[in-house]
Amino acid sequence: INLLTSGKLNEHLHEIDQTANERFELISRQMAQAEGVTETLKSVNQMLWVQKMTNICNRVDEIIMKELIYS
Repeated sequence: INLLTSGKLNEHLHEIDQTANERFELISRQMAQAEGVTETLKSVNQMLWVQKMTNICNRVDEIIMKELIYS
């Protein structure tokens, strides 16, 4: 309520969104590298690549929600 009444809510939300997007890119890239999800895998077995990337994205979403949103 303090952010809303002081007119800083949009600025704060934009900052959180930007931070979340940066963290998402960083963590998902690191997880994909650690799990061997590469462009080569994408060209050889596209369905497996999609499954692995979807799994990574879901896990990263949970991490970011826990770190930035719920805390």
